[in-house]
Amino acid sequence: GGELVESKDGGWLESINPADETQLGRVPMGTAADMAAAVEAAEKAQPAWAALTNAQRADYIHKLGDALMARQEETARIESLDTGNTLGPMKRDVRTAVERMRFACGLAYEIKGETVPSTPGNIHMTIRTPYGVIGRIIPFNHPIGFAASRIAPAIISGNCIVVKPSEQSPLSSSILGEICKQIMPPGVVNIVTGGRETGETLVRHPRVKRIAFIGQPASGMAIQKAAAETAVKYVTLELGGKNPLIAFGDADIEKVAQCAVGGMNFGWQGQSCGSMSRILLHESIHDAVLEKILERVRKIKVGHPLDPATNMGPINNKQQYGKVQFYIDLAKKEGAKLLHGGGVPQGDDFKRGYWVEPTVFGDVNMSMRIAKEEVFGPVMSVLKFSTEAEAITMANGIELGLTAAVWTNDISRAIRVAQAVQAGYIWINGVGQHYRGVPYGGFKNSGVGREEGISELLSYTEEKVINIVLGGADYNPAAG
Repeated sequence: GGELVESKDGGWLESINPADETQLGRVPMGTAADMAAAVEAAEKAQPAWAALTNAQRADYIHKLGDALMARQEETARIESLDTGNTLGPMKRDVRTAVERMRFACGLAYEIKGETVPSTPGNIHMTIRTPYGVIGRIIPFNHPIGFAASRIAPAIISGNCIVVKPSEQSPLSSSILGEICKQIMPPGVVNIVTGGRETGETLVRHPRVKRIAFIGQPASGMAIQKAAAETAVKYVTLELGGKNPLIAFGDADIEKVAQCAVGGMNFGWQGQSCGSMSRILLHESIHDAVLEKILERVRKIKVGHPLDPATNMGPINNKQQYGKVQFYIDLAKKEGAKLLHGGGVPQGDDFKRGYWVEPTVFGDVNMSMRIAKEEVFGPVMSVLKFSTEAEAITMANGIELGLTAAVWTNDISRAIRVAQAVQAGYIWINGVGQHYRGVPYGGFKNSGVGREEGISELLSYTEEKVINIVLGGADYNPAAG
């Protein structure tokens, strides 16, 4: 409701520095009562917000973006400490978030209806109306990037929003809250920090009819179930990925290796749903590309995320650290060959914290869990294939389908494979880059719905039909 408030029960949520396990700070531990108050504040503010013009709402959002950019250095530094991600990517996250906010403002004029020439005695038209209150749950890997950028399309369309940040990396949400207090009308943007109870209350709230979530598949499925138990809701999910980079024998060896390592997102410790964690190499180039990959991975400097020389920081939190270690141990047991990393870096700086070396496994096959399940850590699996059909079977042989990359100079093969691979976003001779206005989302258990384009903006509105009867001397309403 436009105020900075403590939790109603006075509890606090500590944020732990993953580099050394010390306390960085704390935020209110929101309760069900706090979340209910936030939804009430959003409901109260929504009619007046929806009554503004697109231009008026856009003016607020542009000011919000300007204020966030003015605090880019501070925000990125806090993000880096709170997430373990290196400083450079966190600065880009702030800048990219603001760019997406401004893009959503311009795209708002495409929120429009249509006329349907169904019968000559009527005018049939559609309009788009806001849902009212939007619930948005943010993951730990890009806290400010996702929170700020995903606010804009929800509120530019006339909704108010309640954001629940990750309990693992909650600090930057306080900066965003301060900025919103200064700029936004009270109640338009509400941010409630806390744990599972806070998020579950938001999902289950009967008056929050639109939910958007980014996170792991298991959480996404739990959200679908919980949301459906209290009301009929529109839920979109952008979930995990075990994304394949498929390189055929005619691909450029050096570029494939470069993009394989770059696409793994070691700057986020591999903690990105779009990370290219499966490298599928044709047998004719397998050995050569693998050696180039290892050359690059050996040069990755692991260290404190604020050090400009660091390429990779610590894993975000203790639970995720345990998961990464589990999959490394499992891969060894399954018979994968550890080619690099797999342990804790050497040195006094790594005696505390959640540190893992950049890790590459070879001799991986599709019978292994390391080839099929998302690790969400700096662990790359390299597989070998012989034929195009085999590559497609390997790529599709899992329950996830977020992104993929196809590397070949044969355009016919590139299109064939891109059409056959079951993923929502596919690069040909590229990797990782998102482009303005291009929808992003996954197939299968990688999610439902699309973000970053016009489809995301429209998903925050409901379509309403208005039928105008023109009448006339011969008008007979019973005739249809």
